[in-house]
Amino acid sequence: MANAAPANVTDNDSQRVRAFLNALEMRNLAEAEPFLAPGAVMRFPDAPPMYRLSELVEWAKTRYRHVRKTFHAIDSVSKENHTIVFCHGELSVEWLNGTTSTGVRFIDRFELIDGLITRQDVWNDLALISR
Repeated sequence: MANAAPANVTDNDSQRVRAFLNALEMRNLAEAEPFLAPGAVMRFPDAPPMYRLSELVEWAKTRYRHVRKTFHAIDSVSKENHTIVFCHGELSVEWLNGTTSTGVRFIDRFELIDGLITRQDVWNDLALISR
């Protein structure tokens, strides 16, 4: 069995993920960008893999005006050479037509190496919500 990283490593990575998501929610891409490792991949439902925040913004603006996250939990685990951080909770969405949806379940899974996000996988129920 590999040695687990000290708790503060996973705590720091959880804090980095939360700061990244907060910056994205505030649409502060300049603040969010440094959290991503070169070549990081972001995977969202019904979207091709994205490698730059500008791609994420372009994709998202065809779907909704704004998304806010309410976190129920952020959990992390250290692996041999990386940390995995899971976030889950509910989304509040403002659609392009001005209507809103709340209570939409989400799970985000992040992989971090040396404190940088190398992968983000997103699952949510947005496709089940009628707009």
